[in-house]
Amino acid sequence: MELQWGRRYVMVEPRHFRIDYAINPFMHLDDQPDPELAGRQWRDLVATIESLGGHVDAIGQRADAPDMVYAMNLGQAFTSAAGERRIVMSHMRFGERRMETETAAQWFAGEGWATTYVGKDGVGPVLEAGDFFAFGDALVAGYGPRTDELALKSLAAELGVRVRGLRTTHPGMYHLDLAFCPLDDRRAIVCPAALDAESAAALLALVPEPLVITEQEALETFCANSIVIGSTVVMPACPDHVRAQLEAWGLSGVIVDLGECHKGGGSIRCLTNPVDIVVGRDLPSVPGGEVLLP
Repeated sequence: MELQWGRRYVMVEPRHFRIDYAINPFMHLDDQPDPELAGRQWRDLVATIESLGGHVDAIGQRADAPDMVYAMNLGQAFTSAAGERRIVMSHMRFGERRMETETAAQWFAGEGWATTYVGKDGVGPVLEAGDFFAFGDALVAGYGPRTDELALKSLAAELGVRVRGLRTTHPGMYHLDLAFCPLDDRRAIVCPAALDAESAAALLALVPEPLVITEQEALETFCANSIVIGSTVVMPACPDHVRAQLEAWGLSGVIVDLGECHKGGGSIRCLTNPVDIVVGRDLPSVPGGEVLLP
């Protein structure tokens, strides 16, 4: 069964993308992205998404927010079964990124989304939306480097869903979206090395048919940082065994080079924020919310 979500995205064009600081192991001030090439790669990604039947809405990038291009981290958006749209805005770990959500919140509000927070301006739990995925009966959530465990309870209650928490421990896979990519309702790309032993076991048990990748594959190819549109996986790279397994499952892979964006520590998933997840269709409604930990 194909994923029902992942056909509508919000993205931020990299007009001011650069490395002004280092908040992850991929960022180096002496290795700046080429602005023109980064822009072409971003536009290639948009064109690929749209050629597969997806839709992209673009938010303008703030000149003082070089990481804003990683739109996945702006917030976690959901639509209720009644059609009410809500986004829980991220509360970034690092102050260098917190201004991003101010601009994004204004855009979402202007588009008719209700905007809410679990923390803001350095007060309250830290939550970054790159740590969350709709999969199975829950919102699968990474916590540790960029999201506080306390934020899981707030998010579950705010959205009325079940949240399954997993502790992320790898410094290079600081968001779950660098180690986990749902492919459909039974399958996902998984890098167990991103998590502590108990959480890795829990994630492998949660996914009926996991496509396991190594630490090296996750860090060097960013292949878990992909998106799925229908039966097509849009990827920055695809190791041979990953491609073989995708094809065996009836999935195809399309490669889009995002090498310049990798210099900031993110790839295709980080650049794309899916805004078509429906509670009651893609996730069961759980009145009052619920948090489950390994």
